[in-house]
Amino acid sequence: MTFDASKPPARNAYDAAVPPNLLNFMLKSWNSKARKLPKVLPNVASFLARRERLSQRFPGELLVIPTGHRKIRANDTYYAFRPGTDFYYLTGAFEPDCVLVLLPHGYGHEHLLFVEPNPGKTDATFFTDRNKGELWEGFRFGVPESETRYAITCKPLSELESTLTAATAGLKVRMRVLRGQSVYVENILGTGTEEQIQYHDEFSAFLSEMRLIKDADEVKALQSAVAATKRGFEDVIARLRTAKSERELEGVFWTRARMEGNEVGYTSIVASGAHACTLHWKKNDGAIRKGDLLLLDAGIEGNSLYTADVTRTLPISGTFTRAQRAVYEIVLAAQRAALKIVKPGNDFMAPNKAAMNVLAHGLERLGILPMSAEEALRDENQFYRRYSLHNVSHMLGLDVHDCAQARAENYKYGKLQAGMVLTIEPGLYFQTDDLTVPANYRGIGVRIEDDVLVTAKGHRVLSAMLPSEPTDVEVWMRQIWKRR
Repeated sequence: MTFDASKPPARNAYDAAVPPNLLNFMLKSWNSKARKLPKVLPNVASFLARRERLSQRFPGELLVIPTGHRKIRANDTYYAFRPGTDFYYLTGAFEPDCVLVLLPHGYGHEHLLFVEPNPGKTDATFFTDRNKGELWEGFRFGVPESETRYAITCKPLSELESTLTAATAGLKVRMRVLRGQSVYVENILGTGTEEQIQYHDEFSAFLSEMRLIKDADEVKALQSAVAATKRGFEDVIARLRTAKSERELEGVFWTRARMEGNEVGYTSIVASGAHACTLHWKKNDGAIRKGDLLLLDAGIEGNSLYTADVTRTLPISGTFTRAQRAVYEIVLAAQRAALKIVKPGNDFMAPNKAAMNVLAHGLERLGILPMSAEEALRDENQFYRRYSLHNVSHMLGLDVHDCAQARAENYKYGKLQAGMVLTIEPGLYFQTDDLTVPANYRGIGVRIEDDVLVTAKGHRVLSAMLPSEPTDVEVWMRQIWKRR
């Protein structure tokens, strides 16, 4: 779906006709005083500060950041809208179709937020437009409401094109546009030269890099999401006693998110038995069997849009077998080694290197590596990756894989800094058909993932409230089963 102000209100072939008498009747006798201006966002100063930082980085340039549009799920039904991450980070606004524009002005920029007007019940669209009419979709902010809520100058979307055209007419002003969010916006700016319009440059990278360091409000939002995620994990554990399918457990976790007014931050991975050896198992259609492990990788996204990302590997029976515990303890030792390295000044990849060293030596002890751990760890070999497959860290925040457009030298090959939030998630995965693995380990997949804040002197594990020591996990499960 692309916003187009010229289109008539959305209707379907099966919609009832609206006779003039009904139209006149519907537009009468509504209490205009019932429409009140909203309260200003409590952390509106943070959004302003972020825009000012962006303004300082690109002086004299026209900056355009759309939020995107609702996406069609099937025919005339839509997925629930989630604002574009960069747009939300700069405004706090949730409505679809909006566009943030920073117009060059003096030594800085004029901040403008373009939103769709809401005429309320003075216009027939409130009951005839099935896409945005209030009787169909509920209340939404208009221009004055948005201006009050987000403390930024707001204009109707219908003025976006003329504003952008006037800002660039006859001038060699450079425009930087966040691409991929709005075809409508890109079409408006499509007449500019390549020298004027910068799509694939440092603009999107800088926006990602702004999010590398979290402020106190962001950390608080992430901690809240982790706490909600713990409650979801405990709901899943409670259901393990009677659950028959992965899908059932996925629904249990999703229910916890929805009953608290939240969402899931990504499609939950609910992988029982050998399904845990598929890193991004999302079919969630397997059976739950006693004696297997359950790898649960799930996170709740709060109303702030910040998401947790936690993995625990649980013995479905409540007790690890000897083989399961042996694998689990190697992964846990790898995570401990990685966590010791999480502190300011260390390379982002240093925790990964520490974890892989432990995993390789553990694989050697289990008799799985057909060579020494030292040989497997050599850069030209990396044979341990047959069983570990992935690195142990990514940034976390508004996106589950946050700051994805940041430049490699500031992310993957950069240094850890206080305020960063990242995951630490080593894993071992032994495929059922891997003949290098002893039969008693085949089909075992273990991952332990925690969300970690880099602090001034070290780190703090935001998800430490979820047990990870194998004995503690078993006790945790028994306690939940006893209570419920």
